[in-house]
Formats: sequence, C-alpha cells, structure tokens
Amino acid sequence: MDAKKLKDACVDWIRAFFEENGKDCNAVVGISGGKDSSVVAALCAEALGRERVIGVLMPCGVQPDIDMARKLVEHLQIRNIEVNVGEAVSAVTNAIETGFLVESENNSVERTPISVQTKTNLPPRIRMAALYAVSQSVNGRVANTCNLSEDYVGYATRYGDGAGDFSPLSKLTVAEVKAIGYELGLPAELVDKVPIDGLCGKTDEDNLGFTYAMLDRYIREGICDDAAKKERIDRLHRNNLFKLQPMPCFEPGTLIDAK
Repeated sequence: MDAKKLKDACVDWIRAFFEENGKDCNAVVGISGGKDSSVVAALCAEALGRERVIGVLMPCGVQPDIDMARKLVEHLQIRNIEVNVGEAVSAVTNAIETGFLVESENNSVERTPISVQTKTNLPPRIRMAALYAVSQSVNGRVANTCNLSEDYVGYATRYGDGAGDFSPLSKLTVAEVKAIGYELGLPAELVDKVPIDGLCGKTDEDNLGFTYAMLDRYIREGICDDAAKKERIDRLHRNNLFKLQPMPCFEPGTLIDAK
C-alpha cells in the first residue's frame, strides 16, 4: 500500500464529489476525536480548504475524551461547533419510557423496559439528526466517517453514524485509515487512539470479540488463523449486510403496466 497515493486519490475523489454535488458547499464532519473522524476532516480540509470544513463536536452529557476532539479542530484550524446531545437523548428516552407505561386491569402500572440496544443506538441517531440540522444551516454535505472494517461486521448504527452524504473511508480498512492519517500529518495520539464507542464504556475490540488487525487481514487476504473468530466475523458480516444495502421497496412492475 502506497499511503501517499491512496491519500491523494481520496482527496481527488472528495473534490470531484463536491464539484458534482455542491460546488459551493461545505463539508460537515462529526468530530469524535478518534482516527476516522480525524482523517475524514483532514482529507476534506486538504481537498476543499480548511475554510470549507465545519467540525461538529457532539458530547452526550460529559464526554471524558472531548479534549481529543478539540485537539483535532485546533490542529486543523477548522470552524467548529459544539452541540451537547445529552439533554435531547434524555428527553427522548424519558418520553419512550413514559409511553411504555400501561395501566393494567387491577390498576397497577406496568412498564415495558427499553432495551439496552435502544439506549446504545439512540445517541448516534440523535447525533446524526444534529449533524444534518447543522448542515442545512451552513450549506453543507454531511461526511460519513465509517471505515470498511467496521462496516464489514456491522459495527455502525443504521441511520446514525452509518448515515451521510459522502463516505471517504468506507472502502478502507482500519490499517489503511491509520496509514493515511500519518500521511496527513495528524498527531499520533489521534491516529492511534484506542477506538471506543463512547456508549457502553468498552473498546470496539472488546465489543467485537476480535482485533481490527485480525479483521483487516481477513478482509484483505482471506486469512484468519482462529476458527472460532473467523466464524464470528462471518456471522456478523451476514447478519449486518442489510445495513449496507438499499432499503427494500415494493416493485409494482407489471401490475402498473397492465393497468
């Protein structure tokens, strides 16, 4: 892999996207302080100029590593806005919990508990709503910051961090994203920051059950020396393919034609 050629090609692709889909538009990037959002923001800054990149920091209440996100926007010297989504997440959660309250025949109140998955995926979906709200106010296009490794096993929230208008990294593995990050001159602490989802307190690799290095090798070379983990990767990939495919839709076809 030639990191410079890969970086330059990606920069050219971003320029071409904006030339065709918004010559005067700005790139709007959700900034978490991790490698993916850092690399996407840096690529957009090189492609469009830093004045056309707007970083959106979206802590959910108190975010212990928010200083990393601030470090990135300071390093790139891009415009930025901080939108704390904590109150919005709490309001929606409370509204759902209230809606689930049901009075039974004996006048007792029954509660349908909100699932852990619901609580985990709500913040990224509200963050994406905030990103699009900012984008519409600044003549923007929202950047998707997912990489190939995450997408392959479905490690993204549908209509949350999995959404966006353009996606520079979705065909690049974690190792390739890191290589581009170094080529862009990003601080090592951002490129090598241990990826965490910021939702359940675990690292990505803890949640997945295997390392990104193992996953990247399997994606690019088809090699995985651990049979159990290979089976897990394959299962996650099969179960999450729907996230990468267009929404299924009814096709009236000949019924309309026959009319």
